[in-house]
Amino acid sequence: MRIAIFVSEFPALSETFVMRQVVGLIERGHDVTVFADRPRGESMTHTDFERHGLAERTRYLAMPSNRVLRVLLAFGHLMMVGPRRTPALLRSLNVFRHGRDAASLRLFFWAVRLLGQPRFDVLHCHFGPVGGMVETLRDIGAVQGRLATTFHGADLTACLRDRPERYRDLVRSGDLFLPISDYLRQRLLALGCQPSRLAVLRMGVDLDRFVERPRSRIATGPLSVLTVGRLVDKKGVADGLRAVAAARRRGIELRYTIIGDGPLRGRLEALAGELAIEDAVSFKGWCLQDAIVEALYEHDVLLAPSITAPDGDQEGIPVTLMEAMATGMPVVTTRHSGIPELVEDGVSGLLADEGDYAALADALKRLSDSPELARSIGRAARLRVSEIHDADALDEQLDRRLRTLVGAAA
Repeated sequence: MRIAIFVSEFPALSETFVMRQVVGLIERGHDVTVFADRPRGESMTHTDFERHGLAERTRYLAMPSNRVLRVLLAFGHLMMVGPRRTPALLRSLNVFRHGRDAASLRLFFWAVRLLGQPRFDVLHCHFGPVGGMVETLRDIGAVQGRLATTFHGADLTACLRDRPERYRDLVRSGDLFLPISDYLRQRLLALGCQPSRLAVLRMGVDLDRFVERPRSRIATGPLSVLTVGRLVDKKGVADGLRAVAAARRRGIELRYTIIGDGPLRGRLEALAGELAIEDAVSFKGWCLQDAIVEALYEHDVLLAPSITAPDGDQEGIPVTLMEAMATGMPVVTTRHSGIPELVEDGVSGLLADEGDYAALADALKRLSDSPELARSIGRAARLRVSEIHDADALDEQLDRRLRTLVGAAA
């Protein structure tokens, strides 16, 4: 099949799940092209991007940031395109129907980029707003293909807070909806999505890369705790710092490593100082995935204290949780969004309520006091991920669903 993958930013260090699916489709013989507004602009790129030649398969919007230059270039495009393509470009400028994307000329420049492309079998979008934009591009005749949209979390929470009608056209016209959890499936049903066009497709983990390796912590040494993720509100890292501080007050010696970066880094570093735990906390910034894998093996516990952000933003199910559990690492996390679908409290991990850093500290203490509990949870964690988050099995599911989607349209 000819498959177009649409995403806002590509590559992005925190969105390895997109790259994983792209690679999985390529390995199954499909002709895959990635369309993105821009690369994230990070100083590092995961090695899979180069290893699989994804730069040659990626097309960017190429819209000037300068408004005047943008308008002049758009006028030039209108003068040069043939009569067959002009109607789609003109429809992209309808600000009364398409709002901000039309006014900013984003739709116009995407239409310019896509009109010269042969028909795609599938248009697969990651995140609801991207799906909504591509639905519009298909509606105005700028691109052709069956439309599938994967929803990850924020797109069904924060994105709908001020615009609850945002996906009205997408829900009506989209061909396939792929939420990554049952929790998000229920939200799509509440928006009016037809059950026949809706299927949970979880994100996957490469079980050959994240192999099980039981932890062998020295009982007299510090408990080494790891958090991985963007430093934004929904990751709850402030609660992670408070939990570590509370655990230390209870006499537990800890070492806390935070891998990731983001707008809250300065505030979080200041909080570590206020809590008088800066000697035990290390902010590493972003690391490539190989380094993250090694960090998983070098630490005893993964702490993922996810919360609902003030703007309503929520996780889906953090991929880092799946990766840690696949290595046999015990995890401490929260009853947030779809996380309880992966982590069974006391069996494959330890759960606390959102924002309850005292309960997170209790969980860390339980694992510190009982190496046998930590080992038991680690074994169950690996088994749980193997059952429902095996990337190869999930890539096969995606392949079958997209083939069925195309076959239904034939």
